[in-house]
This record gives sequence, structure tokens and C-alpha cells, in this order.
Amino acid sequence: MSGRNERWRAGLPAVAAVAGLLLAGCASMPDSGEVHAVDSSQRADADSQVRVYGVPPRKGEQPAELVKGFLEATTSDDPDYATARMYLAKSIKREWDPAASTTVLAEMPQVRLVQESRDREAGTGPSRRVSLTGKQVARVDDKHAYKPAARAYEQSVHLTYEDGEWRIDALPPGLVVGVPDFQRIYRSVNKYYFAELGPGEGGKGRDVLVADPVYLRKRIDTVTSAVKALLDGPTTWLDPVAATAFPPGTRLTDERLSMDDSNNLKVRLDGKAAGVGEAQCRRMAAQLFYTAQESARVESVTLQSGDETLCSLKRERARDFGPDRTAGRPEPRQYFLDARRRVVGLADTDDEARRVAGPFGADGPRLGSVAVDRDERLAAVVSANGQSLFVAGLEYGTQPGEARLTSHGGAKAGLTTPSWDGLDDLWVADQDPEHPRLLRLRGGKGAPEEVPVAGLDGGRITGVRIAADGVRIALVVTKGDRSGLWLGQVRRQDDAGRPGLSVRELRSVAPNFVHVDAVSWAGGSRLLVAGNEQGGLQQVEFIETDGSLSGASALPGITGVGGVAAPEGQGRAAALLAERDGDIVRLLPDTNWKPVAKDGAAPVYPG
Repeated sequence: MSGRNERWRAGLPAVAAVAGLLLAGCASMPDSGEVHAVDSSQRADADSQVRVYGVPPRKGEQPAELVKGFLEATTSDDPDYATARMYLAKSIKREWDPAASTTVLAEMPQVRLVQESRDREAGTGPSRRVSLTGKQVARVDDKHAYKPAARAYEQSVHLTYEDGEWRIDALPPGLVVGVPDFQRIYRSVNKYYFAELGPGEGGKGRDVLVADPVYLRKRIDTVTSAVKALLDGPTTWLDPVAATAFPPGTRLTDERLSMDDSNNLKVRLDGKAAGVGEAQCRRMAAQLFYTAQESARVESVTLQSGDETLCSLKRERARDFGPDRTAGRPEPRQYFLDARRRVVGLADTDDEARRVAGPFGADGPRLGSVAVDRDERLAAVVSANGQSLFVAGLEYGTQPGEARLTSHGGAKAGLTTPSWDGLDDLWVADQDPEHPRLLRLRGGKGAPEEVPVAGLDGGRITGVRIAADGVRIALVVTKGDRSGLWLGQVRRQDDAGRPGLSVRELRSVAPNFVHVDAVSWAGGSRLLVAGNEQGGLQQVEFIETDGSLSGASALPGITGVGGVAAPEGQGRAAALLAERDGDIVRLLPDTNWKPVAKDGAAPVYPG
């Protein structure tokens, strides 16, 4: 991590003392015996006890060094940036807003004095201009939303001579940090809003919470900052398909939230929340519960406004609104096609897969891909030639009947692997070059309904994975010799509020990949992706839905992957599946990839 030598870290003396003891003990360390592996969770995380504080400007500091000191002061753990403000001129010290945005560069920017003129304007006194240059990788906006943005970065900082010292009087908005500092200072957390499903979507689609990832400072009271971010409303991208239960303009009356010894969180809201009904209050509490739960264990949430207690929501009742309520069973099975291209199922504790009940587990025509609904009662399959889609129950005695959908695109341009949302609807793309389209089958058995997709720009959908909430869809889009991963909003009303299904606002979530081979949802705001960067080997990794790299542990290396599968439910430490070189391999927690079936294909979890 970059930093002036004077940058002071609280906690370093203790770390140094421990290091001294370890060095002193080297002479008596054993030189024989067994070597035991130590799990990473057992390692001492010294940096977690370290607090970084900025250093005030030195007397007589010159412009370029002063700007460097300011940049480093902004990466400190000072909650109010008090030290960083010491570098600013009186004219902007109060108006500077570090929360306006955060520009993330590959490294801290290069700082160079570019102007030696004595006057900024006639009669204003000495001034200097310093350039900041670097390679931008992303930007975090004023709602804390991360967006990849690879481009050259070039801005300038203006300094004036004030009370005998150089001070900054004009600078780019917000903060500018390098990736190492960004990863140290910020963490990704989800805040939660209700899916906007439009009229006619009831039953399982009611009260579905959607994860909205944001980046917040790690050590600056993340519960309070997460709740404040929640009250600000959904991020710009999610806003058209999600809504909050809080009355507009609702704010906290407490500067800092805290939980009691029983992990009960009390939240005092201003007068905007006064008088809300019980049902609305419980929805508000559910949003608060799951948002705060990202940073600390919460047993209950109590909402107050003034002296009035609005409602309370305990953990047991909060499950009625759980983000994974539509994601499927708590311990879903894994599915794939065996050597004879029949559908088989596998649990984490199973060593061998078993054929499923119903027509798709029996001997018959070879299948090309499969999708199992989230209740694990229905399966949708695509024929081996990619031309026909069938749907049938996973029980003995059922029949697939006639094809629900037929493509005319040929073996290499037929139907994609289907995908079920949590509302019991089935989604699939037809890759026919003459008529490419995305389709939904209501209830899995309704007539195929074409869904317009804005922003494909000549690309063709070659992969589909719909989220359980039904308002976010991951699409693999192929154009020429490249295929990228895009996340789209599923809108169920047009701009005039009339019912109408469409996918809009596609955004790239794996911009470093030039070819994406497979994708699976792996949590409320996480995807499991197999693909290649330019000139690189294939890799399988977790990627957040905002396009940032996941904080999850790196996966063991694997190549030759043609399909991946992960469970979507919250916090499930379940197995991952992959199709590798024609075989099915599985990754259980704290192990390496291991084969589970020879000559298998198309691994999936329900969904």
C-alpha cells in the first residue's frame, strides 16, 4: 500500500511486539516432526486491528507533495476526513464532499506539477496546478453503486497560497483511490428492496426482496451507513424494477445505530414514517433486517418515530420476506445429464447420481440440456439437436407431450439451456440467426411469449440465467468472435404503466472477459462465471452483479469448462458443479474439484 513514511497506524506497536517474540523464538523452533495444514480462517489477521490515520500537511510543503499527502489522507480511517480537510483552502474546506463519488484507479494517481505561473487570474496571487493521471478501472457514485469504467484518467488540482502555505482550492469531485486502498477501505454489502412485478403478479411473487449491492467504508459503523444508504432508495440501475416500503424522504433521527445485548436493533425514524400501517411497517422492518444483517447478526428490528413504536419484526417472522424465499429449497439437489443423456440428480452427501422420476430420467431420446424448477417438481429439457423444448413433471407416470417450443436454427444455433425464475415462469433464448429471440413460458407450460431486449446492438443471446426474484436476468451475448456477460432489468410494465414484458438497461458485469462460456447465479448479488480474458487461460470465478470482483475466496484452478452450477440461496455453503472436458466435477467446501460422473453434461441447480 502506498503511503508517506509518517503515515501512522494504530495497532502496529502490538503487531511489532508479536513479530519480535516470534523472531526471538526462532532459535528454539523445532526442526523435526509433522507439517500440519492450517485453515486460512485460523490465521491471525493483523491488519484487521490496524487503523490508518492521515498526516497533516508539513510546514512549507510544496504543491506536488502537498497533493500526495492529501490523497493519502483521504485513504485513512478518519470518519469525517478531518485531516484531509487540513490540506484544503478555507474557501472549499466545508463544501468539499468526499461522498460525491469515488474514482478507482489501478494504482494511486501519478502527481506532477504542470503549471508554474504566478497568477491564476490577475490580482489573485500565486497559484499552482498539479495533474493527476492514471488508469481508471471503476467509479462508485453518490449512491455507493460500483460501475466498471476502464479508461485513461486525467484531472487536475489547483492550489493557492494562503496564510504563507500552499492549499488546495479546486479539485475533482469526491475521492480518487487506487485498487489496493479501495479494497482495504471498502466492502460490498447488499441493501434490500421489493421487486416491482407489476399488476397480475401475486402469489409467490409478492414481497420478494432483491439485493442491491453497494460499497461502504469498512470501519466506519457499517450498520448505520448501510441503513442510511437503504433510506436513500435503490441504486440508479435497480430503481426501475424495485421499490422501497419507506415513505419518501424518511431519515434516521439517531446519528449512530446500535444493538442491545440480545442483538435487537432499534431504529428511530423521523416524522415522515409516523402513522404508517402495520403491514407497511413490517415491510420496512424486513428491508432493515436484511440490510443490517449484512454487517451484524440481528435477532429483531424495532421501528420508532418520535415516542411511538411503529412495529417490531423478529428473525422468525422476517423469514417471510427472505431474499431467498423464491430461490428454492434450503438444500437443493444438483442435476445434470448422464452418459446416456438422461436427467440425474445428486445431493451433497451422495457419491453417485440417480435418475430422476418421470420421462426425462428414463431411456429415450438423448437430451441436450435441462432446467429444474425451484420447487423441484417440473423439468424443462432441450433435445440433443437443440431444436425442441419439452416440459414435464419429475414424477412417475408423467409424459412430456408435444414440444412447447421449436427452433429452426440448426444444431449449433438452437435453443439455449432454459432457466426458471422464482415465480414459476420458464425463460429460454432461440439462437436462430434468422429470428433470434428471448421467450418466456408462463408457468412453464404457457404459450411462448417473445420478450423484447433493448441494447443487444446486433448481438445474439447464447445463454440465459434468470434470478429467483424475476426482475434481473443474466445474459451471455455473442457478437462476432466475442461473447460477454450482461445483466438486464426485467420490466413488467411499459413507460405508460401498461402491462408489458421487456428486458432493458443491459450492463456488462464481466468486462475483462472476451469470451464467456457459462454462468450461474450464486447468491443474491453474485454470479459464478467461466470465461477467458484476452490471451489468458479459462478461469472460473465469482463476480458481483455490479461488475466488481467478489470478496469470496478464490476457486481452485480449472480449465476445459463448458458449464457451471451454483445454488442461488443466501449463505449456502453448498457444492459447485462444472462440466469439464465431457465429465462432471464437483467442488465441495474446503476441497478441490473432484469427478462425480464420467461423460456427463449440462450441470444445473434448480432455477
